[in-house]
Amino acid sequence: MSTYDSYEPRSNFGLFVFLAFIAAALIGAGAYFMQGGSEEEPSVEKPAPELPKEVVVKQEPVVKAEPIDPFNSDPVPQPEPKDTVKDPTPEQMLIDAGLGAAELDPETLLKKIGKALEDSDLKQTTALIGQKALDESHLKGLQALAEKGDFRLSAMDPVIEIGELEANRKSRWALNMQGSQKGARIYFDLLRGDTGKWGVDKIKLPDEDVPGRAVFIDSLGITDAFLQAALDQNFDDAKSFVDSGKVSDAKIAGLCIIFEEAKYQLREQKPLRAMFNKDLTAGFVAHVEDETGGKASDFGVNVQRVSAAHPWRVTEVNLDSLLADYANRVAGGDVHFTPIVKNPAGGDTLILYFGFDEDGLTPRTQRQLDIVAGLLKIDPNKKLTLSGHTDALGTDEYNDDLSGKRAGAVEKYLLGVGVPEAQIIALAEGEAKPRLPNATVDGEDNPAGRRANRRTEIYLDF
Repeated sequence: MSTYDSYEPRSNFGLFVFLAFIAAALIGAGAYFMQGGSEEEPSVEKPAPELPKEVVVKQEPVVKAEPIDPFNSDPVPQPEPKDTVKDPTPEQMLIDAGLGAAELDPETLLKKIGKALEDSDLKQTTALIGQKALDESHLKGLQALAEKGDFRLSAMDPVIEIGELEANRKSRWALNMQGSQKGARIYFDLLRGDTGKWGVDKIKLPDEDVPGRAVFIDSLGITDAFLQAALDQNFDDAKSFVDSGKVSDAKIAGLCIIFEEAKYQLREQKPLRAMFNKDLTAGFVAHVEDETGGKASDFGVNVQRVSAAHPWRVTEVNLDSLLADYANRVAGGDVHFTPIVKNPAGGDTLILYFGFDEDGLTPRTQRQLDIVAGLLKIDPNKKLTLSGHTDALGTDEYNDDLSGKRAGAVEKYLLGVGVPEAQIIALAEGEAKPRLPNATVDGEDNPAGRRANRRTEIYLDF
């Protein structure tokens, strides 16, 4: 056996371990240099260096900021830039949009429009009115007014309210003109929006053609025209606006007399208030005041039309409350001393009153007869009946004669102002037909009743 063969075979395990260690070391070193040598060593807390005893460091307390809640925190006020542009007002926005201006007070809006017209400022005028209410004819009319250069509003009553078309929603106003257009009016229908402000809905210029004697032919226009005619003692025009089958001539004449004697005029604020205004029927309350502007009374006026193609007509005038106020003003509170009463035979009757044992006419009764004469002259086929009456004092023969004289006095006056004799029938009734009892239930004398019985009745409805 050789020497080589006498030893055990050598193991390579140690060599393998040594080579693996070297490889691992090389890999770790490469990674370190690739990371820029950023491998951190284990942190070891070192004691803070000891400061000299004579140096004292004051540490401020640390205050932690609370987190801000963006939903609950108040915004930090920022200074307003000096050149900030204010938002336009609602009125300016309406003007810019071509819809016209709006005001809480209708009179304020009308005065602004009137001022623009007086200044011949057509641009401002149309801007205030708005394109909705204007058409080409309106623009031409407004331009003609502006070009004249003398447009002026009435100094006494530049702006007036005509009345309501719909309660608290739609009303009619007017500008009263003077100068070369004195007596003319520009009418505005105003509409109230959801914000409570009023704007122009429609406009009617004074030079526009209108049928009949009414500027407007709607329900409010006919009602207003009827009352204005009665206020002016113009029986002809007043009669043209009524349904003669429902409103008697006597009632029209009586209304004229009441207005004249009590010096009534329509109230400035809400003279006509709409109670209802439907397609074929409407009702208004007319508010009147006395000559001093004090509140007086009111009464109802109803109008109707058969269809949309037919005209509106006054069909009812309720004068009960107005007659009560009239009696207080003219007759010292005697509610029976009124110029118009219901006739037992139907219709309405005018009454002229006389003093005790008198048959002469007073200036008041003569004014009433002038109105009656006017309505008779309108229709030569119309006739009236005059019936004279007395109270119960005196003999039957005496009272028959006195009642004839009272009827005769009225007939004579009517003949004197041009009424043909053929249109008059005169009767003497004596004391036979009293309006009120001449004595109380106890048999005592009743002066108020006797006063109402000394009369001549004028019956117009045949």
